[in-house]
Amino acid sequence: MPAHTRMVAQALGVSERTVRRWLAAAREEDRFGPVSRERFALTPDVLKLLAFHRGNAAALHRDLVAAQAAGGGVAPSLATLYRAVARDLSPGQWAGLKGGERARRAHDVFLQRPAVHRNEVWESDHVQVKVDVDIDGRPGRPWVTWFIDCATRVICGFAVTAQVPSRESVLVALRDAISREGEHGPFGGLPGAVRVDRGKDFLSRAVGEALGAFAVPVVDLPAYSPHLKGTVEALNKAAKQMFFASLPGYTAGPRLKGGRKPAGEEQLLPLEAFIELLGQWVAWWNAEHRPRSLAGRTPAAAWEEDLTPVEDAEPGALHMFTLEDDGRVRILAGKGVRWRNRHYVASWMTGQAGRKVRLRYMPHHEHEIEVYDAASGRHLGSAYLSNRASGEQIREMKRARAREADRLKRLLAAAEKDRATRFAAATRGTPVEVLGTVTELEARLAVRALAASDLAGVALPGYLPLPDRMPASWTAPKHGEAAAPCTEDDDESTLAAQ
Repeated sequence: MPAHTRMVAQALGVSERTVRRWLAAAREEDRFGPVSRERFALTPDVLKLLAFHRGNAAALHRDLVAAQAAGGGVAPSLATLYRAVARDLSPGQWAGLKGGERARRAHDVFLQRPAVHRNEVWESDHVQVKVDVDIDGRPGRPWVTWFIDCATRVICGFAVTAQVPSRESVLVALRDAISREGEHGPFGGLPGAVRVDRGKDFLSRAVGEALGAFAVPVVDLPAYSPHLKGTVEALNKAAKQMFFASLPGYTAGPRLKGGRKPAGEEQLLPLEAFIELLGQWVAWWNAEHRPRSLAGRTPAAAWEEDLTPVEDAEPGALHMFTLEDDGRVRILAGKGVRWRNRHYVASWMTGQAGRKVRLRYMPHHEHEIEVYDAASGRHLGSAYLSNRASGEQIREMKRARAREADRLKRLLAAAEKDRATRFAAATRGTPVEVLGTVTELEARLAVRALAASDLAGVALPGYLPLPDRMPASWTAPKHGEAAAPCTEDDDESTLAAQ
């Protein structure tokens, strides 16, 4: 039917002759598609050989040609082999054969987490700076540990170490991130959770106790899963491209023939200068940088526009819980407090021997510890190694002991002064008069004032009910022993006599 043939040709965008040819193939050959032809496919043995050659299709083709020459199967052409690899393997699989899991992961598709509010979750990571800096006269590459808020992209805190980071750097960066006092503000506070990779420093007991004290859970992500903490990974990449690459001593810069650096001497930055520049870059990131994910806003603007309340940590608790706990109760002795077979002392320990205390310390900083009361948890002060005390510390210890001795001397002298009985001076052989005693007139006036006062109104009669009958053990007052009432005439006569 020509009308139907014309309609099908128009719908499929082909000629009527092509439609008639398809119909003839269906009637005569019972075929409804193109003529099938044999093509080369990647068998499991060929795939194994391709993996052996690290994804090199040309090396695989040479092996197949050599096998054909030895009496094996017919080897395809190199172009056919490339088409078979592109057809039977995904780009990620081929990249994985060449570069491993990291190369394969670059072709994966990842989900995007929904938008959250500020301080709902933080992410933290270490990154080694590819910059040589002057560390105590020697070139070295420092490490940076930082915490970033996932909602606003604000860098809440960071710490720099000259060696491989440990729980010490995590605790220092955590304290800098949570605190909002002074130069630490206005960003920070207590997060709802912290996402970290499976690093032993982030999962150490000290870090877990520090965050657990503030009810902040640590989300332990699976190993080798940077896509699960993409916010901090993006920060690492941005810092490398935007900041580290502009510093002198950058080790990943372009090289000349033979791997030589360009001509010109580079003066390495001291570690202190690098930390100062990093702080300036973090301030620029928070206040001026406009990440694409924030729709043209700066992290500081996104933080201010978020009306979610910020929960702050008590400064004393923050100082205490971001230090590692010694784990036992110790007693102050005459030589100070003993820890790890060494004695630590301080001027505030004067007069405190015998007190029960607990110790906290910053890992790898054993020259100084923090001492807390074992019962109340109150911070008593810092203590330093006894055999490494400076001249000023020794003088302060002596001054503290002298102050305590003077304070006790003054207190005892005042008590003895009150205890001593003083007598009035006399010129005749009159009876001795004790100074500071109450006169008879003063006693009579006090008795009269007590009798005239309304004791019933202040005695709280319902608080302590009196018994109906006096107990037999009580002694009843006898008649005639009551003090004689004091009258105004008596007062006047007594005053006249005096």
